[in-house]
Amino acid sequence: MEEMGTDRQMKWRRTTYCGEIRLEHAGKAVTLFGWVNRLRDMGNLVFIDLRDREGVVQLVVPSDMGTLLDEAKKIRMEDVVAVKGTVK
Repeated sequence: MEEMGTDRQMKWRRTTYCGEIRLEHAGKAVTLFGWVNRLRDMGNLVFIDLRDREGVVQLVVPSDMGTLLDEAKKIRMEDVVAVKGTVK
C-alpha cells in the first residue's frame, strides 16, 4: 500500500474491485475501496484484509512506509478505507 485515505473529500476513483485482483495485475498500480475485514498488527508490519462486494484482498503495510504504518495501526475492523498501491 502506498497511500491510504479516509477523508470524505477525496477525489479518488476505484480502478478495480478487491475480488478482481489476479496474477495479471502484478506490478500495476490500483486504487481500491472497501471495508476492513481483518487487521493484523505484527509490530513493524500490518496486514489488512480489505473487502468489497466482489471479494477480499490482502494489503501489506511494511515499516519502511513511515507515517503510513502509523496510520494503518489506527484502523479498526469495519472501517471504510481507500488505498492506492502496487499489486505484488
